[in-house]
Amino acid sequence: MSELSDLYQEVIVDHSKRPRNMRRPADATHAADGHNPLCGDSISVFVTLRDGRVEDVGFEGRGCAISVASASLMTDMIKGKTVAESRAIFQAFHRMVTGKDELPDEGLDKLAAFEGVRDFPVRVKCATLAWHTLQAALEGRAQPISTE
Repeated sequence: MSELSDLYQEVIVDHSKRPRNMRRPADATHAADGHNPLCGDSISVFVTLRDGRVEDVGFEGRGCAISVASASLMTDMIKGKTVAESRAIFQAFHRMVTGKDELPDEGLDKLAAFEGVRDFPVRVKCATLAWHTLQAALEGRAQPISTE
């Protein structure tokens, strides 16, 4: 394994074992639930929006290492961003994990750790569940998100 692959593996393991922002912000203004029936991942995402900007974000739930690490890194990445910036990050992330971009976009930072997910299509749903749930929360959708 290359040094870069080792680093990315460490990022995913670290965030899955010690997830950041795994909590419900007390003043959340938006929320959504998501479920991946294929592997049993279940997540709720909570967002505090102020003046079109993600002031705070957290999540609760359970899932595989990829799912939890993705939710953890997502919350770190979008905190302080506008809704439009959050959507753009999701779109870049989605293109990367589905193989629609050859290399990770420059702005993905630690999210590039998920580039290898594209080689395991069944794991793409694990990596993107939190992101789809975040989009539902930002759009105020009441219907729970399902990866199926």
